[in-house]
Amino acid sequence: MENFTKNGKKILGAALNYQNPNGSKPADPVLFLKPSTSYITEGDDIVIPSVLTNVFHEVELGVVISDHCRNVSVSDAQKYIGGYCLGLDLSAMCELTSARANGFPWSMGKGFDTSNPVSRFIHLNEVNDLHNLDMYLNVNGVRKQCGNTKDLIYNSFELISYASKYMTLEPYDLIMTGTPKGAAQIVAGDIIEAGLCENGTELVKMIFKVK
Repeated sequence: MENFTKNGKKILGAALNYQNPNGSKPADPVLFLKPSTSYITEGDDIVIPSVLTNVFHEVELGVVISDHCRNVSVSDAQKYIGGYCLGLDLSAMCELTSARANGFPWSMGKGFDTSNPVSRFIHLNEVNDLHNLDMYLNVNGVRKQCGNTKDLIYNSFELISYASKYMTLEPYDLIMTGTPKGAAQIVAGDIIEAGLCENGTELVKMIFKVK
């Protein structure tokens, strides 16, 4: 599973998936697809395409699928998790705002090159409670996002079950589970630092530069 960025065929992202006192709960998970060409790993830079004028950061827990599965129940979903990562689901709001308003696809706003930076692979035995992990994101040393996976509207098991009713999930596929509040614009020169923690212990930290 360590080579999920090279072997994975698809990335599914969950939108509107963190509890918000001022927002309503979607009746079902809201999922979108990103191409595997959006992956980058540490050592690579985030490169914002010249056609995009407003890109937001979104820090998220990623769940890596271990085996082919279809029509999986929520209770069985855990059997198909091979491990985890921390990731950024970068969003081009200059594209997404118009797409959402007009009912158009989100592909250009979500799937551009370098729009899915990820950490190293996190093995199953490194995590005790998938549903109680803290995450944070800093831009240029300033805290912008923090959240906990206990506040997901649809947890990882529910996302796997829902997605598998529509499409076969395959080994190395990645599900990005959603971002807490605080997403904001990034620009060239920014340094993004993000981390995933459990019970105060940092499991992984990653740093990316925006070019």
